[in-house]
Amino acid sequence: MLNYYSYPHTSSKNWVTFVHGAGGSSSIWFKQVRDFKKIFNVLILDLRGHGNSRPKLKDTFKTKYTFDSITSDIVEVIDHLKIGKSHFIGISLGTILIRNLAEIRPELVQSMIMGGAIIKMNFRSQILMKVGNIFKSVVPYMMLYKLFAFIIMPKKNHKKSRLLFVNEAKKLYQKEFLRWFKLTSEINPLLQFFRTKDIKIPTLYIMGSEDHLFLPSIKNIVSKHVTSTLFVIDNCGHVVNVEQPEAFNTKTIDFINSLA
Repeated sequence: MLNYYSYPHTSSKNWVTFVHGAGGSSSIWFKQVRDFKKIFNVLILDLRGHGNSRPKLKDTFKTKYTFDSITSDIVEVIDHLKIGKSHFIGISLGTILIRNLAEIRPELVQSMIMGGAIIKMNFRSQILMKVGNIFKSVVPYMMLYKLFAFIIMPKKNHKKSRLLFVNEAKKLYQKEFLRWFKLTSEINPLLQFFRTKDIKIPTLYIMGSEDHLFLPSIKNIVSKHVTSTLFVIDNCGHVVNVEQPEAFNTKTIDFINSLA
C-alpha cells in the first residue's frame, strides 16, 4: 500500500485528499495541510515510487506503469481508511489521476480541484515528450527532468517550484523515472476522452496566469463543461499551490465550503 498521512478532524465529516504529480511527493502539500486540517479531515499520500512509497514487488520486472494501475493504488488507500467520499485536490499529473479515479469510482469523488491541470498536450509539450522519448535511455534522467522543469516553469518567480520538484525527483531511481515517463504513451487518448466527456462532478481548475503550456486548453474546456469553473492566479506558474499558497488555499477552501 502507498505511504500516506491522515489528519482526522474532531468534528468535520468532509475528507480532502491531496494527489501530487510525477516527480513530487506528499511534502509539496505542507503549506496546504496546515490550513486544511483545521477545517477538514485530510489525507496526503506518496504515489508509487515517490516519497516513502516503494514500488510494489510485482512491478520489479515491469517496464512501464498505467494510469489505471496508479489510480488503483490511490483507491486502495481510500478503501483501507473506509473513506466513503472525498474532495480531491491534485497538481499537474495528479489531476489526470484524479479525473481517472472519477471515471473508475465516481461515487468516491465529491469534487475535483485541479491545480496546474493537464487536459491537453499542446504542440510544445508534444515536442517535449518526443525529445524525452528519444533521449530517455541515454541521457541521465535528472538532466531530462531539469530540462522539463525549466520548460514548464521558466520564469524567475517559478524557481522555488522548479527547485522543489527537482529535489524531490532526485529521490527517484533511473528505472522508476523511465516507468513513469512511459505513461506519456497513453496520455493523449486518455486526455481526449476526458475532454469529450463532462463527468458532472463539481470541478475547480486553479491555474497560474503564466502556465503557458496548459492554461489555454483549460480555458477552452471550462467553456464547454457546465460543472467546471476556472480561477486564475496572477503572476503564477504551473505549481500554483507552492508559488501562491495563500491564494490557492483560500480559493479551494471556499470552493469546498460552497458545496456543503
